[in-house]
Amino acid sequence: MHLHAPFSTPRRPLALMGALTLGLAACGGSDDAPSFKTIELNIAHINDHHSQLDAFAATELTLDGVATQVELGGFARQTAVFKSLAGTPNLLKLHAGDAITGSLYYTFFKGKADAQMMNSICFDAFVPGNHEFDDGDGVFKGFLDALADPANGGNCKTPTLSANIVPQAGTPLAPAGAPAYLQPYTIKKIDGVDVGIVGVTIAAKTMNSSRPLATTQFQDEAKAAQKAIDDLKAKGVRHIVLMSHLGYDNDKQIAAQLTDLDVVIGGDSHTLLGDFKAVGVASATGAYPTVVKNKSGETVCIGQAWEYAKAYGLMNVKFNAQGSVASCAGKTQLVIGDSFKRKDSAGAWQPLADADRAALVTKLASHANVKVVTPDAAATQTLSGYASQVTAQKAITIGTASEALCLMRVPGGSNSRNTGVAGCETANTLARGSDAAQVVAEAFLRASKRADFALQNAGGVRTPIAAGSLSMNTAFTLLPFTNVLVEMDLKGSEVIAALEDGVAAHLDAAVPSDGAHPYAAGLRWDLDMSKAKGQRFSNVQVRNKTTGAWAAIDPAKTYVLVTNDFVAAGGDGYATLKPVYTAGRYVNTYLLYTQSFVDYVIAQGTIARPKAADYAHQKVITKAGVALP
Repeated sequence: MHLHAPFSTPRRPLALMGALTLGLAACGGSDDAPSFKTIELNIAHINDHHSQLDAFAATELTLDGVATQVELGGFARQTAVFKSLAGTPNLLKLHAGDAITGSLYYTFFKGKADAQMMNSICFDAFVPGNHEFDDGDGVFKGFLDALADPANGGNCKTPTLSANIVPQAGTPLAPAGAPAYLQPYTIKKIDGVDVGIVGVTIAAKTMNSSRPLATTQFQDEAKAAQKAIDDLKAKGVRHIVLMSHLGYDNDKQIAAQLTDLDVVIGGDSHTLLGDFKAVGVASATGAYPTVVKNKSGETVCIGQAWEYAKAYGLMNVKFNAQGSVASCAGKTQLVIGDSFKRKDSAGAWQPLADADRAALVTKLASHANVKVVTPDAAATQTLSGYASQVTAQKAITIGTASEALCLMRVPGGSNSRNTGVAGCETANTLARGSDAAQVVAEAFLRASKRADFALQNAGGVRTPIAAGSLSMNTAFTLLPFTNVLVEMDLKGSEVIAALEDGVAAHLDAAVPSDGAHPYAAGLRWDLDMSKAKGQRFSNVQVRNKTTGAWAAIDPAKTYVLVTNDFVAAGGDGYATLKPVYTAGRYVNTYLLYTQSFVDYVIAQGTIARPKAADYAHQKVITKAGVALP
């Protein structure tokens, strides 16, 4: 019997000593066909939870063929799911990035709540997403400190992996005289065999839409990933999992560029892989797992698990005696509660009777798409502590309004929404329309690094703002929804068409919606509502972000518009934007729109009505042909 050196394998040359250490070399057989220990790997994973720690109440799914309201997701349910997998052999628990930004838990706690909830799972690795840098390297470091803090449950020692992020020495993520916060890879022992886990973070998107330090480098994703894989090979590591915060389409592309890659666990695109039509949820045109080939022609298995702690993925990967992937299988499941509502004969949602509820729970036990889960008690208690603090935080003062910001939907319309607000008695007689919507748009423009101008629909702003002190609760009453900001690449002609859509939605639609009326920052116009659609907007101008000078919009030029995701997806009649959104000509910042307004108020200290020249509406003629002052 003699030992065959693994460096003779045509797949992955390895150092002999590393192979001996791993016990991967086998006895007997041909010199040029060494065999390796066959192993099986199970990977449980989530991604893009974006500080969405609470469950989504009253979510409508189709269960057993019937429209049913359920409680969907919630991080405490994820904790229970991962704990239930504790007996699964050879298990890796991975989080593929964008843990933070997107809810009040981030607004108030800057990642501490997320870290403590993540520690209730104890992930084996975490890759930073682009949104980890939304408030800069320092805030990201604070989140990682919380993740490692024993007082925060931080005994998991979860490594943070990104091979293509290189912070400058002496900056928060690479402090002088201390270990760097980011590592390119980690190695986990699985069934006696070392498995390498490499991280990679989307580069251009992070640099362009988040706020990393200018000194923090974001290297080419594929080159950095390959270097890390090669370094692992040199250490004798044979099986490679890439944790990718690049997006599903990019995952398929990068897999084809890399040698010696076996698995990709992804994030960023919020992709739900698999077929969820049976439960009434639209999913991607991709299987779970998606199977592609790497640069060497070997099998690579790709998985991603949607968003907001609504789902988890569980992938099973089998490796053959040649060290390659023999097969992969698995599924993504939505995690739901065990209480259900269905419509009665009058169309009202009613809870299921106990017997019907129990029967449905039993039937769902074998369902491929959903998993009924009771939230973990300890994680629920942890979260409740933060939830009570959120309530208290809402009372905190964030700034002052030096004058009333009146609420209008359409200039010249009803003034009823301003009843009792001093300074707004004649707001409906003025061309400028809604001060509140105008200021919200200004806040959005400040929040976006890329945008040339911002758009806000009138109905998305719910209350006027009286002069005086502003609290967090003021902001969340003004902007009560869970919308996020989206940056869209639009031709000037498309921008004008979208403005026409917003006005047509209340002037021409069979069911008019004055909530669609457009307000903007960095964009202004003359509006004649007595004319037909397509002729109502004139003298549309764009404000230069650097000089402040106004110039006519160029119909052929591409601009970046920031707006809320409801409008971006074509809501409120914005038909021009819908195909742009569907075609992917946008970047979802995942910045909670209310948080963006709060940040604006805090930065300004005192807010007021914009200068007259900065209002979106410069000249307005009403539908009746009356020119407003």
